[in-house]
Amino acid sequence: MVRAVTSPYYRYRHAKVLHSLRVGLAMLVSILATTGINLPHGIWSSVTLLVVIGGLQHHGNIRKKSADRAAGTLLGASLGLGLILLQSLTGSLPLTYVLMSIIAGICAWFAIGSSGYIGLLTAITMCIVAGHGDNQIDVGLWRTLNVLIGIVIALAFSFALPLHATYSWRYGIAANLRECARIYTRLLEGKSISEEEQVKYFLAINKRLVQLRSLMPSVAKEIDVPQSKLEEIQRLHRSVLSALELLATGPLMQADAAARAAYAEHCGPDVRAVRALLLAIARGLRFGRATHFGIPAASPLAKANVDAALRLPPEYQGPYWLGQRLAEQVDRLRERLLEIEPNWNIERHSRTVLKV
Repeated sequence: MVRAVTSPYYRYRHAKVLHSLRVGLAMLVSILATTGINLPHGIWSSVTLLVVIGGLQHHGNIRKKSADRAAGTLLGASLGLGLILLQSLTGSLPLTYVLMSIIAGICAWFAIGSSGYIGLLTAITMCIVAGHGDNQIDVGLWRTLNVLIGIVIALAFSFALPLHATYSWRYGIAANLRECARIYTRLLEGKSISEEEQVKYFLAINKRLVQLRSLMPSVAKEIDVPQSKLEEIQRLHRSVLSALELLATGPLMQADAAARAAYAEHCGPDVRAVRALLLAIARGLRFGRATHFGIPAASPLAKANVDAALRLPPEYQGPYWLGQRLAEQVDRLRERLLEIEPNWNIERHSRTVLKV
């Protein structure tokens, strides 16, 4: 467990366990801080806690979303108290019901926009505090106090053992590039890949690629990089994968072992160079460039050999040039990652900050 806490990679691999522990400990604190000392309506502290941080895992989205959820909870508590006071002054339940419905409609309007969390939690907390407008003022105040306690505990624990989305993003790309290197080498080494295996491999890579996209907003906040640059990296990654899929379903895979061996004899050095670069990028992302596994600063790939292409049978010239396009996309991916390397290399950035 100590290793999982201190090592970024192990924290990434045990992210669900760490998040569960964080929320569980926060729940225990909320119980002891309210129900444990017989504070009335203490359950709402725990409910608020779960609403605020129950689904927040990455450091990049905790800062904004926890603040949004806290703001919505406070606003809802204020409206709930206001409704209780109005009901006690007017004694009109129909008026209270109409106002609650209007407020819920307004919150629903904001709930489907950029302020979704604030709008949704405003309406929820209003109902928690006010009930249907028939709660007593002391009940509303106790529930408001419990909501505030839940917010404080949630915010305190939201920054405990956070998992940086940047690590998940880096390790996800690294895993995909290692798989791409393995598939590319296997495609051109005379070893056939069945359709069932292809579906299995590419489905796993595509699934991870989709997960990487969901991380990008949090990554952009954590490393202070425009999301457009991360989108470009995502696009290049997708291009590499598309080229591999075309190679896997092209004429090369329909050829016999002898023909593919002849193809590999012409293109072997290029394939090995692309494979080495894919693995170097994966190692750089996995360990950080501060180690000797760093991403090459200059391209190690040779330019296309027209003579070698012309010596190939016509049906194999297409795969050759497709392989060249794949190599270009891999090299551009290397360049884009190097451009933002000082940002995504959190390990080196942290050491620099400590020295300063």
